[in-house]
Amino acid sequence: MKKIQFFNRGLLTCILVLTAASWASAQTEKLAFSPHWIPQSQFAGYYVALDQGFYKEAGLDVQIIHPSASASAFDFLASGKADIISSFLMDGMKQRAYGVPLINIGQLSQHSALMLVAKKERGITELKDLDRKKLGIWSTGFDDIPIAMMRENNYQIELVRVLNTINLFMMDGVDALTVMYYNEYDQVINSGINEDELTAFFLSKYGFDIPEDGWYCLEKTYSEKKEALKKFIRATLKGWEYAAQNKEYTIDLVIKEMDKAHLPNSRAHQQWMLDKFLELIAPGNKNVKSGHLMEQDYFRAVNILKSGLLNNYNESALLRENFYKPLAD
Repeated sequence: MKKIQFFNRGLLTCILVLTAASWASAQTEKLAFSPHWIPQSQFAGYYVALDQGFYKEAGLDVQIIHPSASASAFDFLASGKADIISSFLMDGMKQRAYGVPLINIGQLSQHSALMLVAKKERGITELKDLDRKKLGIWSTGFDDIPIAMMRENNYQIELVRVLNTINLFMMDGVDALTVMYYNEYDQVINSGINEDELTAFFLSKYGFDIPEDGWYCLEKTYSEKKEALKKFIRATLKGWEYAAQNKEYTIDLVIKEMDKAHLPNSRAHQQWMLDKFLELIAPGNKNVKSGHLMEQDYFRAVNILKSGLLNNYNESALLRENFYKPLAD
């Protein structure tokens, strides 16, 4: 009799354990997130949130999948491979304007890191000196703001499409180059050119401080996984806060991610990128809460797109209430 009682208690314990495990599994929601570029410090907060268990604490099972040469984050979103992606505000708006039912659910960066850099020895010391010069600009996108600034000033610029390298600029194949402050600019000043030999034009100082990295999902995902998406943003912001306070650990994590992707890396460069990207996240002189998109920035971006960068687009798609549905606290 005692043996039977012992067996029953053991069986009951097993059932309770399995039930608890099943319940915990049911409470965890899976989300796939795709950053819009390859592993680097620009995405450090996500790696930290995953490694520190912030997503898990929020009841999320998050998978981070980076885009490849043959598929972008937008492709992952459209195919259902990703539930949420990061993207520049301007690119997200263009996708929406041309019929993709995506929405902005939060804004991570609050400032633009876009720059134009030129060598002073080529006679470029003021913005007007770029008129009738060759400008290297990425073939992978992110070109709307530089083009808009040239148009606003009526400059005749010869655009030369380049890959994500600084080689053509270093060899004087172009007079100026589009760069990100946290990335290619650092590469330039560590390739044999001193900062005082360069003229740097921060587009943010010329009326084009359009924020960049934000979070996007499809309308369907927003309806079905709104609470999970809200938890994702909250945990991600927590990851960025932790990254800012634990930079050495964060760089270790970034290097680990880059190694896994078989990417060459420089600790010093990733440290520079982390420091500068953290500056972009801070509101600074903008009256905006963390994770939100400032109304003036939104309409400034819309006006830039409507000034000639879009053709045959859906006007109603760019209405703020249709495109921007923030989930940040």
